[in-house]
Amino acid sequence: MTTAPPTPPDSDAAAFVAALRRLKAWSGLSYRRLEREAADAGHCLPYSTAATMLGRERLPREELVAAFVAACGIRGDAAEAWLDARTDIACGPASASAFAPASADTTPTDTTSTDIAPAAAVPAVVVPARTRPRRLRWTLVGVAALVTALLGGTTASGALTDDEEVVRETSTSARL
Repeated sequence: MTTAPPTPPDSDAAAFVAALRRLKAWSGLSYRRLEREAADAGHCLPYSTAATMLGRERLPREELVAAFVAACGIRGDAAEAWLDARTDIACGPASASAFAPASADTTPTDTTSTDIAPAAAVPAVVVPARTRPRRLRWTLVGVAALVTALLGGTTASGALTDDEEVVRETSTSARL
């Protein structure tokens, strides 16, 4: 690894996967070794998943890219560049005008009803990054299932009932 690592393209998914293949070749690691290096870096990247990811032309998931790049030995800003390139391909590049506040004193300059505004003049819609509501939802579902199972088990065993054993003395039981 005496040469510089390949840089991530931001053109399309096929070019991105091709760059990932070049990154694997640059690292010189086998798929099994990539799996171990990813685990050492704190990621989960099964060797079969890495092989499948590089064998397709589809854009891989962000966590797979992060694990793969870390396994290849890329850290810091270079790893962020790979993740940013993947996000740009998946969502489109974020334009600077989308984050700039609109000025109040802008007036149209001599436009007629037949003029069409260029696409660059239309502000892009800023979509917030997806948080992790699924993880919270599944955690709550798991807790609810656990509580239901525990309450069902204690109810079935009779631990929550107030049954008292009633002993009635009869004339025959008193003589014993």
